[in-house]
Amino acid sequence: MTTTPTTPQPPPHSTTTTVRKLIVEVIEARDLLPKDGQGSSSPYVVIDFDGQRKRTQTKIRDLNPIWNEQLEFLIVDPKTMEAEVLDVEVFNDKRIGSGGGSGRKNHFLGRVRLNGTQFPKKGNEGLIFFPLEKKNILSWVRGEIGMRIYYVDEVIEEQNPDPTPPEPEKNPPPPPPEVVNPPVPTDTAIEIQTVPTVIVEEPVHSTVVHSEQGPDHQAPPEFPPEVRKMQTPPAGERVRVLRRPNGDFAPRVITGRFTSEKTERGHAYDLVEPMQYLFIRIVKARGISTAENAYVKIRTGTHFVRSKPAAYHRPGEAPGNPEWQQVFALAHNRTDSGAATLEISVWDGPTEAFLGGVCFDLSDVPVRDPPDSPLAPQWYRLEGGDEMNPGGRHVSGDIMLSVWIGTQADDAFPEAWNSDAPYVGHTRSKVYQSPKLWYLRVSVIEAQDLHVGIGGPPPDVRVKAQLGSQSLRTRRSSSHHSSSFSWHEDLIFVASEPLEDQLIILAEDRSSKDAALLGHVMVGLGSIEQRLDERQVASKWYGLEGGSRCVQPGAGYCGRIHLRLCLEGGYHVLDEAAHVCSDFRPTAKQLWKPPVGVLELGILGARGLLPMKTKGGAKGATDAYCVAKYGKKWVRTRTITDCFDPRWNEQYTWQVYDPCTVLTIGVFDNWRMFADVAEGKPDYRIGKVRIRVSTLESNRVYTNSYPLLVLLQSGLKKMGEIEVAVRFGCPALLPETCAMYGQPLLPRMHYLRPLGVAQQEALRGAATWMVAAWLARSEPPLGVEVVRYMLDADSHAWSMRKSKANWFRIMAVIAWAIGLARWIDDIRRWRNPVTTVLVHVLYLVLVWYPELIIPTVFLYVFLIGAWYYRFRPKIPAGMDIRLSQADTVDPDELDEEFDSVPSSKPPEIIRTRYDRLRTLAARIQTVLGDIATQGERLQALVSWRDPRATRLFIGACLMVAIVLYVVPPKMVAVALGFYFLRHPMFRDPMPPATLNFFRRLPSLSDRLI
Repeated sequence: MTTTPTTPQPPPHSTTTTVRKLIVEVIEARDLLPKDGQGSSSPYVVIDFDGQRKRTQTKIRDLNPIWNEQLEFLIVDPKTMEAEVLDVEVFNDKRIGSGGGSGRKNHFLGRVRLNGTQFPKKGNEGLIFFPLEKKNILSWVRGEIGMRIYYVDEVIEEQNPDPTPPEPEKNPPPPPPEVVNPPVPTDTAIEIQTVPTVIVEEPVHSTVVHSEQGPDHQAPPEFPPEVRKMQTPPAGERVRVLRRPNGDFAPRVITGRFTSEKTERGHAYDLVEPMQYLFIRIVKARGISTAENAYVKIRTGTHFVRSKPAAYHRPGEAPGNPEWQQVFALAHNRTDSGAATLEISVWDGPTEAFLGGVCFDLSDVPVRDPPDSPLAPQWYRLEGGDEMNPGGRHVSGDIMLSVWIGTQADDAFPEAWNSDAPYVGHTRSKVYQSPKLWYLRVSVIEAQDLHVGIGGPPPDVRVKAQLGSQSLRTRRSSSHHSSSFSWHEDLIFVASEPLEDQLIILAEDRSSKDAALLGHVMVGLGSIEQRLDERQVASKWYGLEGGSRCVQPGAGYCGRIHLRLCLEGGYHVLDEAAHVCSDFRPTAKQLWKPPVGVLELGILGARGLLPMKTKGGAKGATDAYCVAKYGKKWVRTRTITDCFDPRWNEQYTWQVYDPCTVLTIGVFDNWRMFADVAEGKPDYRIGKVRIRVSTLESNRVYTNSYPLLVLLQSGLKKMGEIEVAVRFGCPALLPETCAMYGQPLLPRMHYLRPLGVAQQEALRGAATWMVAAWLARSEPPLGVEVVRYMLDADSHAWSMRKSKANWFRIMAVIAWAIGLARWIDDIRRWRNPVTTVLVHVLYLVLVWYPELIIPTVFLYVFLIGAWYYRFRPKIPAGMDIRLSQADTVDPDELDEEFDSVPSSKPPEIIRTRYDRLRTLAARIQTVLGDIATQGERLQALVSWRDPRATRLFIGACLMVAIVLYVVPPKMVAVALGFYFLRHPMFRDPMPPATLNFFRRLPSLSDRLI
């Protein structure tokens, strides 16, 4: 019997991973402070470590509680454990006991803060009693808590079986030619680009978790029992985690080398992380062997690049002296780029013949730190080992180059070929400037000698003005006599520099179905006078020509028109929504005021971006870049290709002329760098963030991570996070800064000759298109879709969601008045007798000394402001998903919000939405009618619509006047106040007589048809 030998299978490959955990054993506490009003407390412990929050059980009415509970925390990065802080806080559970009052906040019993350097390894731990500390100077605590704290390293072994590799074929077939598939957008990218998006975010310190699905598809995460208890606390229990209302959609503070302390401005790149690059500047060569298209190869341990073909035959130079004038920036601070040798070689393009090379030891490469001057290039002898290389070319000549190590702050970095962004044409960082925009005011006064029709219908002569794609028409002439017409009407356009366009004025007779041209005139914008204030500009007569009813149709004199033309330099041309405007300066530079500060933005990077395209048929990828806009200055970072966690680390600066402005930061996916699909694929938007400058403290660095969220037809979606560092350099109480808050927001002309709301919105649309067209002509271009998204061009569109959000904003504004009314009602009903008695005493003091009323009010407002200083925002505020109603929006409302105009939905859906709007309008109509009724009842008091009511009212007024003349006013005020605050036993549950009298007054609602 024969057996076939079998090949032994290799053992499965195993990988080990070390996970470090922090163990906190909460043993007991001693001599706690009684807080429940019955001489005891019901304590529990809350422990917070690196964003992980857990708690123990509650020990009922025990000042010396014993828990013996073990809580585990995951240490994400063991290298930074010593920089972490462990917060241990003890609270009294107010749900237990009758002395807790009605407030929401649990009583604070003390806390302990421990640094990571105090954590021993398992085996060296011991039970330590830590004295409880105060939270602030007003806290009253006592006692101590005993804990055993240590960390443990757990080794997790994972089995990864390796399949048996197939035997190689003796004669493998030649590999098929590689087919390069163009990138294809993902479903998320298509949905984002198809509909206008709304970006939302919440500036509350919270741990952010990346999400790749909408809220409808998110499953609740699984936590240990003690964590679930903290996530869903019973009613009445107050813990810090509840103050993170937006959870996954909230920004967080980035900890590390950046702090939030107030710092003065250092060097130009002190807000971002330094990124080291190996710079190679290839200038030219001389004396090499004759070559037609010589190029340079650069090779390190992890990079291999080649230069562009050389340029030849400059006047007076030999053909063997090529020039490249190119700079390369290769990432040098990565672990895989630690090669010790840099090889630079010259090759012939057609024959791939080696023409010589140079080698450098990277340990000897100099380091350049700005503001050092650029490193001077030097000549290096080309070497090739043998005198004759394998290609048959003799190695000879020199190459001029320079090599140094620098950072992204280097002057050569913006124009260098970057290893992170190989598509140089559309991936470099650039700074753009918006065009200078003017308002063009065309005052149409009158026209004379027009050739209008005789014997037909009365003429309807109107003047039409055109400037580029903008077109406006006057109303019908107010008066006319035979061939003379007058309008006295202003038409306003948006014009951009350079002022090379032509203003076309057309006189038309629209009395018939087809408008008849009576004449036209063209005026160059460069010849129009510019004014900076409200002074009157001289008007001019312009001759019309080209009319269809002239003596010689199409030529000759066709009448004249009286116009007043001027370019308004005293206005600010709005190109973005007024509530998120980044600049309020007028067009004329002569009217600008000096800046009040400097805004610095460090764009650190992004985390967890979703794939926006597929490459090679299956691989998901994102080629992200960031755009920031403030004032007239736009900045664009370089594009980091094929990376979901790009690191830009670029810093930019703006002059701030008004702190009450907004900085906008957006992230986009680059499609224009692919030449074959650039015509049909615009850059896809990933998300944006807004930061209001006035919310930033002076000279303080804010380093935060903001979620990038978009609202789509499928719901709210998180696209990733963006990390930025912001600093507003400004003297805190400089007189100019303080005076800025008392000055008008817009320039002077907006108040002397204001523009209508609808007119200003139309002008803003024209300005947006002009800015987009201007930036699209740059190189690399800033796409129209990018500019319109950054300027919120679609912010005026109808949305039921926004209407609800505005309604709840109004309710939040008047909530303080509602709360005050409830407090007064509680005082009147004597629900807290002590408070009511104190209010009586205060009322007597204010009545007897009325001069104290106004100072007391202002003192009270001061105390309120000082009290709320404790709850001030710690990070720059952004958008709020709850305020925007984005977390509870109805799918049908989203479908309506993203519908086009005119609607593209079926008739039955449009009918349903129309009926819903009618129902909403009916409610508004009822509310407006009730408001009108109350006002008409006030008028009916003295209008004698109800004679008996008017007699009673004026008679009562006469009696009140006589009483007030006789009785001292202080006595009257005391009597009225005490009557208003009388005890409920002296009250009638029915409405008072005065209210009944008012409700019986007649209104005009009975006269409506």
